[in-house]
Amino acid sequence: MHIPDGFLDVKSCVTTGLLGIGAVAYSLRKTKISLSRKQVPMIALTGAFIFAAQMVNFPIAGATSGHFLGGTMASILFGPAVAVVIMSAVLIIQALVFQDGGLTVLGANIICTGVIGSYAGYGVYRLGLSLLRGRAMKVTTFLAGWCSIVSASCGVALLLAWSNTFPLGIAIKAMTGWHSLIGVGEGLITALVVAYLTERNVVDGLRSQQEVHLS
Repeated sequence: MHIPDGFLDVKSCVTTGLLGIGAVAYSLRKTKISLSRKQVPMIALTGAFIFAAQMVNFPIAGATSGHFLGGTMASILFGPAVAVVIMSAVLIIQALVFQDGGLTVLGANIICTGVIGSYAGYGVYRLGLSLLRGRAMKVTTFLAGWCSIVSASCGVALLLAWSNTFPLGIAIKAMTGWHSLIGVGEGLITALVVAYLTERNVVDGLRSQQEVHLS
């Protein structure tokens, strides 16, 4: 899902660049308020896991590439603002060191995979919890992971169409079609990791640390 240089026009690069800067600045500010020092090692470990998972890319005809995200998992553990910071850091390192995703489209990649993916997944997760009242946790986290990657791919498709790189129909079909399949893996990984950490009270512990830090 990393968009390479040359796929978006100037207006798209500038617009998403400004939006990306704003999103990261907002997330950093909110993270400083809600984050406790005890959470930093876990955040670093989560970022390393996401970084490794995102390095596995699947070529997609008619668009760019597909890969796992991990934003929903980070959002569930730390909140969407922290997830945006983690995802942005991963994307910046990948672009600068591994040339995975272009520099001129870094803002677009942050908006699509960082902001849209994290907040869409977290929104579905919270909605599922409120409707199911804690039951079927694995189903809720699976759907959250699946929706996050499909939503992010829709964002990429819209930007490609806005830049006249591909017609909207082709971009939507290519991106959402493949990512609907990749999303199954995303959902399974998210559900398994969250379930594992929940059983060991890691998730509740992280939330308790946030509440203590905010109090």
